[in-house]
Amino acid sequence: MFKKTNNILLISILFISFATLIAAFIIQYGLGHQPCKLCIYQRIPYILSIFLIIELIFFKRNEKTTLLLLSLIFIISVILAFYHFGIEQGFFTESFVCESANFSETLTKDQLLEQLKQNIISCKDVSFKVLGLSLASINVIFSLVLSVIFLKLFLNYGKN
Repeated sequence: MFKKTNNILLISILFISFATLIAAFIIQYGLGHQPCKLCIYQRIPYILSIFLIIELIFFKRNEKTTLLLLSLIFIISVILAFYHFGIEQGFFTESFVCESANFSETLTKDQLLEQLKQNIISCKDVSFKVLGLSLASINVIFSLVLSVIFLKLFLNYGKN
């Protein structure tokens, strides 16, 4: 069973997850900064965490397993965010997931128009920063902190 302090921590993380997603949607739709594919993929751990934390708080089933799953989700989120940060900084090259369309190939007029309509955003282009940090770099930090918190909750589960 969880202590009251753990429930407060989970509610805080639930709020942070909601706030993170809301901020991402405000930046995208309110401020007009189009996200790349990796930016979209980095939202998935926060969406999953919302459902899993709600399960932990209200249904209290499989608590230890859910904590392990949350820590693994955010470890994967750290890896994904670090990969995105590495692309932004030039440490890694863009993969097929986020490459812009290759216009050097011989294309018909219709194919060229179709690719232009897709409006593919490159993962290496940073269009929005907070305090000089890209959202991918901020996500590396958030995801790392959340993975450590969930791992600690998992390891301390059932202890006094």
